[in-house]
Amino acid sequence: MGRHRSESSSSSSSSSDSDSSHKKHKVKKDKKKKEDKSHQHQPEFGLGGHNDLGNIIHGVGGFAAGHTVTSQFPINHPTSGHNMAEFPSPVGSPPAYQAPPPSGYRVPLTTDQPFPTNLQDIGQPPFHDGDGVSPVYIGSALMQNSVQPCKIGPHLRPYAAVPYGGGEHGHNGRYDLLPFRPHEMEWVRASHGQIPYGRKPVEGGYEDNGAKLYHAAALVNGIMVPGKAGEHLGGCRIPFGGQEHEISTDYEILCWR
Repeated sequence: MGRHRSESSSSSSSSSDSDSSHKKHKVKKDKKKKEDKSHQHQPEFGLGGHNDLGNIIHGVGGFAAGHTVTSQFPINHPTSGHNMAEFPSPVGSPPAYQAPPPSGYRVPLTTDQPFPTNLQDIGQPPFHDGDGVSPVYIGSALMQNSVQPCKIGPHLRPYAAVPYGGGEHGHNGRYDLLPFRPHEMEWVRASHGQIPYGRKPVEGGYEDNGAKLYHAAALVNGIMVPGKAGEHLGGCRIPFGGQEHEISTDYEILCWR
């Protein structure tokens, strides 16, 4: 209903002035009450999260595929199912320097969308396939109740290939690409599953029992191919030619500088 008001012409001017003043005062009080009430029900916005694979390893913030990277890939505890964990969103201005998380900042992607082409987001490829041209990247993907390091390439179908259970498995759905940053990380020679002395490997995933996995690379048929390594594996596992190749010596794992 409207607030149209009719006044009797027989009302005295003093009475009208008094009523008008009283009504104006009442309107102001009512308006203030409404404003106070609206403030009480105003939702508070704080940290938000995305269902990111990244946080299943060490807390990875997320965004749509193909956009600027700021994902963290958490590796603390195995999950009991396929639900993605939540990733914190950055708030305020970042400090002058912030050390990357143990798993690095990652780009969350999906095989349902085209492979990103912006090198500013995904960086230069650390490897190339057997043709010497096709770029190969490193990343991680959810496999059963574990998170497995994998190799990634725009020429692969699907884009991510995981060494798992003795074979090379194409992974469909969500995966995280780890941009290789030479000023922050480097490949270090390793053998028999041992972590190079005094070095801190980049965390790449975990087994379903919680054992940590790292990014590895080794020569297979004369081609340097990325895969996974772990102390419990006694070496590394490389996906190539449809198989999971077991290599115990002369391989490399990705470490922080």
